[in-house]
Amino acid sequence: MTERHLQPLLHDLVGVALAPTSALGDAAGQIRPTGVQGVFHADARVLSRAELRVDGREPEALARGAAGPHGARFVGLARWLGDPGPDPTVRVERTRHLHPGGLTEEVRLVSSASVPVRATIDVDLACDLAPIELVKSGGATTPVAAEVGATGGLTWSGEGVTVHLTAEGAEVRADRADAPALRWPVELPSRGAVTLRWRLTVTDPRAVVATPAVETSWAEPRVHADDRRLTRLLDRSLADLRGLRLADPDAPQDVFLGAGVPWFLTLFGRDSLWAARMMLPLGTDLAAGTLRVLARRQGTRLDPATGEAPGKILHELRRLEFTLADGGLRLPPAYYGTVDATMLWVCLLHDAWRWGLPADQVAPLLPHLEAALGWLADHADADGDGLIEYVDTTGHGLSNQGWKDSGDAVRFRDGRLATAPIVLAEVQGYAYEAAVAGAALLDAFGRPGADRWRAYADRLAERFRATFWVDGPYGPQPALALDRDKRPVDSLTSNIGHLLGTGLLTAGEEAQVARLLTTDAMTGGFGLRTMSTDDAGFSPLSYHCGSIWTHDTAIVLAGLARAGFRQAALGLADGLLAAAEAFDYRLPELYGGDDRDLLGRAVPYPAACHPQAWSAAAAVLLLQAATGVYPDVPAGSVHLAPLAGADLGAVSAAGLRVGGSPVTVAVDRTGAASVTGLPADFQLTGPAASAPVPAPRPAAEEATSDVG
Repeated sequence: MTERHLQPLLHDLVGVALAPTSALGDAAGQIRPTGVQGVFHADARVLSRAELRVDGREPEALARGAAGPHGARFVGLARWLGDPGPDPTVRVERTRHLHPGGLTEEVRLVSSASVPVRATIDVDLACDLAPIELVKSGGATTPVAAEVGATGGLTWSGEGVTVHLTAEGAEVRADRADAPALRWPVELPSRGAVTLRWRLTVTDPRAVVATPAVETSWAEPRVHADDRRLTRLLDRSLADLRGLRLADPDAPQDVFLGAGVPWFLTLFGRDSLWAARMMLPLGTDLAAGTLRVLARRQGTRLDPATGEAPGKILHELRRLEFTLADGGLRLPPAYYGTVDATMLWVCLLHDAWRWGLPADQVAPLLPHLEAALGWLADHADADGDGLIEYVDTTGHGLSNQGWKDSGDAVRFRDGRLATAPIVLAEVQGYAYEAAVAGAALLDAFGRPGADRWRAYADRLAERFRATFWVDGPYGPQPALALDRDKRPVDSLTSNIGHLLGTGLLTAGEEAQVARLLTTDAMTGGFGLRTMSTDDAGFSPLSYHCGSIWTHDTAIVLAGLARAGFRQAALGLADGLLAAAEAFDYRLPELYGGDDRDLLGRAVPYPAACHPQAWSAAAAVLLLQAATGVYPDVPAGSVHLAPLAGADLGAVSAAGLRVGGSPVTVAVDRTGAASVTGLPADFQLTGPAASAPVPAPRPAAEEATSDVG
């Protein structure tokens, strides 16, 4: 019987991250040589085992919690030590902290016993330097032999990576070089304590990403909400996002977000762009860094092996070729197999400009904008039918190249798989939005070509309307896609929700899409399903055909809110907040698409990344929808259309950034909104708007005025 490689599960593991380093262990704090447990750095597992024992026995797990933004603390009991009564008197506290390029762990033995305590502390270690794709595919790995240094440290090396481990006061036992251990004999007086430490440091000169040298690249707003779930979600999400920040080693001032722990902690075009777009209410620095990092790697030539084309934006970046154990997927280190990242790059540049990205930062990116639009015109429509399609021509790349990129993601209503080339619905929306956004930027900066792109958008909308609308069980609906023969793939999916707000649909069409997305078949109480329960391909734990993705729900929620479909948006907002409770407010990449009444809490998808960039950033998009802030800084206006009010309750956010300046937005329980801190000449629009309160004058100006 052929061996079946199973992707390891990680829903019950405890993770910490300081990108590009992350650590995953079990609920007791152990890092066991199984599955995906370990310490990872830039696509390699740099420690595959760190199991703690006291007198040869594992402490009994008691509790765990965060220890700062990049750490975790585990508390266990050594009940065989200390006083003989029923109350435990010896605790084992294990604190794991990530630092740039490594990890430090403290083991603290604390006794409240009335008698002295003697014990031996062991930490069994291993390092396999396994590439992340081998771990992901469930393949077998082999420990690397450790070298013991003259001062007692351990070193593992291979594939250009060097891992060094030191331990204060420990005896290093290396009877087996592939299974070394640390040992500390300890003696505690009555009510005494001792702290032991070991430290891991990684050197990887070939890493394609780095830990940023600068501090957080966004504002930290002060948020108050009647629904406390919103503030808890924001607090946890912003803490997680700090651990996902990455920098370009060639331009360390440019910061972006790695996609997620553990599989995708690197530059991902689509994920990094969407996450930066969601974070715009907190400033434009992250967007600017993301745009520049991707612009440096924008395609310049046609290369079928990598998917590169002139003007095209990168899909993902790795230090080595990414090959899964079954041999079906083999991606080059720099891979361009994405149909949507190029349009999303254009949309992010436009949105960042509207939020206040300075003109002197926009201008250097305009040649890249023109190149991206050039890709849309010259390379995105291979058959010339006026629609954007994709096909993998290598036989070992991604067979699907939209955000739902698993091999079975594009299915007809009866469950049949569609055959490529594939024309995805949401991609046409992104293309329309990018064309209109690109035209606005070209006009604003005095560059030619804007009329061409507005005409392109008009033709695309006509073509979409003629080919995508089909009859479904709930009335007319846009198809998920068109297949090789231009037949509509007629399943009902969340993809159509991404069309909201792109401009591709008429107001009546948007209303019909909103109705479709609020059917019981699409919403089960914890967000938006990726596929309707009526479709033959539906499964609540299918990666893209029935599960619920956090970012997907948030994008559709935001589109519904901005288009005025308040109740539909509120239903999805409540679903996300209810799911967040089940995951201790760390919303994962995705979770099960079961109905809310199954367990009363969201069901984990067992291999989902957590933390994950666009899932964490979705909390900020939810805050934007709640406060309803939609700025156009070049036009000197802010539109207000908040979700907060009678249903969601009051929400206020101090420290949002509009045009680089801190503003406060407050929405009361009636839905009336006010904004403080805008320039005096800004105009507020929208049904909830009241007169803006100007920004306070600088102290020196106030003093001069007082004297006068």
